[in-house]
Amino acid sequence: MRKRLLTGFLFSVMVLAGSSALAAENWIGTWKMNVAKSKASPGPGPKSQTLTFTASPAGITLSSDGVMGDGSVRKGSYTSKFDGKDVPWAGNPDADTAAPLRVDANTYTNTWKKGGKDVMKAKVVVSADGKSLTVTQEGKNAKGEAVKSTSVYEKQ
Repeated sequence: MRKRLLTGFLFSVMVLAGSSALAAENWIGTWKMNVAKSKASPGPGPKSQTLTFTASPAGITLSSDGVMGDGSVRKGSYTSKFDGKDVPWAGNPDADTAAPLRVDANTYTNTWKKGGKDVMKAKVVVSADGKSLTVTQEGKNAKGEAVKSTSVYEKQ
């Protein structure tokens, strides 16, 4: 009986520890782009974009929904443990995999790949007050154009 109680207790502690580790990622939540504070080269940048990060036992899912500068709608998503391993990225014409890597509770980096080749590096940082999220990107898009952008998002 004691063994079962101890096993159950240890299992509960492991589950709670895993859940709190995911909850410690300060980018979890919904973020809307502040277009006026964002810069994209080549332009035009998105007219609007929302990023939603949700935690689950499978990892963290990033879902994006936006209207691009040309008026087209773009939706994408991936789920990752934020451990730097490649995961499939649906809906991104510039990359087919993402490799997000947690730096700390406020920061992660992400390497985008297309056809197995690195095409973009991104850094995502949540501000100290937790009210804004800044994404800086540098690399090449699917057209082979050099990309350098800074996108600022506000917590919803």
